[in-house]
Amino acid sequence: MGIRSSLQVLMVLGISFVAASAANAAEMYVTPSVTYIDDDTNRAADDSVGGQVAVGWKLSDRFLVEGVAGYTSMPGFYQDIDIAELSANVLFSLGPNTRLSPYVLAGTGIMRTSSNVFATETSALANLGVGVMYGFGEGPLSLRIEWRTRFELYNTITHTDQIASLALQYMFGKEPYVVPIPEPVARDSDSDGVLDKYDVCQSTPAGQSVNSRGCPLDSDGDSVADDLDSCRNTPRGAIVDASGCEPDNDHDSVPNHLDQCPATGTGVRVDSKGCEIRAIIELSGVSFESNSDQLLPGAESVLIDAAASLRLNNDFIVEVAGHTDSSGSAEYNLMLSKSRANTVLNYLITYGANPANLTARGYGEAEPIADNTTAEGRVANRRVELRILNR
Repeated sequence: MGIRSSLQVLMVLGISFVAASAANAAEMYVTPSVTYIDDDTNRAADDSVGGQVAVGWKLSDRFLVEGVAGYTSMPGFYQDIDIAELSANVLFSLGPNTRLSPYVLAGTGIMRTSSNVFATETSALANLGVGVMYGFGEGPLSLRIEWRTRFELYNTITHTDQIASLALQYMFGKEPYVVPIPEPVARDSDSDGVLDKYDVCQSTPAGQSVNSRGCPLDSDGDSVADDLDSCRNTPRGAIVDASGCEPDNDHDSVPNHLDQCPATGTGVRVDSKGCEIRAIIELSGVSFESNSDQLLPGAESVLIDAAASLRLNNDFIVEVAGHTDSSGSAEYNLMLSKSRANTVLNYLITYGANPANLTARGYGEAEPIADNTTAEGRVANRRVELRILNR
């Protein structure tokens, strides 16, 4: 390889250095070294100690490029020799990102040989070598030990030198090593399926149903968890006992605050107001327009209460009995009373009464409860009542 070719190689490598520095500005290093030269015996000079400085860039975890300037003065028997070199090397790491990192290198350059006997000569060179870097902790400083062979590629006499070097390498801009803080172990102290960091209630009993915040489910908001709540539909704000139910002192299934007959005896069947149900439930307030099955105002609230009583006593077999006043023919009144009974039956079903336990029957004008000769009496006779058949 001629001097011109060597200069062209150095120019290409120089452009690579600039590109590398632009791409990895924070990955630059400098390496001052002490060298020991075991020179070619043909030079007839003594082995000697010299020095060199390398400036390089880290292209990746494995590849580094560097420019090297070195100088050695070697005294000899009949001449003293000074050698200056300028080279560009590529390093390939065999153990990237480890504290002890071996590498190989190759490169080319030029060398200038000066003598007190012969004329100064400039020739091309090639480098091949191996080395190892040892990092001091996680800082930017490393110890570098290297052995390379320098081949003089063009001269009146070709020489081969063995060069050992000991250096300290300093990496500019290397990020300081930060000991990673391990993620805390995800814990679920009460084993409810909600991690502690999201769990508002971290001491729920094992096996209890919880919501997304780790707290016991409480569908009716009575502060008694669903798993322990025997009455899961108590109204908001109701006072409840430990089982989630409203107090019921006479045990008639009607809570105290709704019970209008709070002292009914044990086993007495009661309506939705907690009062004893008789054989006939009179639907006071349920009246009809004359000659019609249309309910008069005020009837709907009475029928809602009646349906609640039937739901409370779901085993009752009930006859919905319809009645009329004496106006009109007996045949017509019988038909009208059945129609009125059906109207009430449909209302009761609408509000939750069991349709399988309900029947409708019309009695016409046969069973008056008031005087049909007065307007007030006729209104009272236009009625429907519930007859409990299996009480």
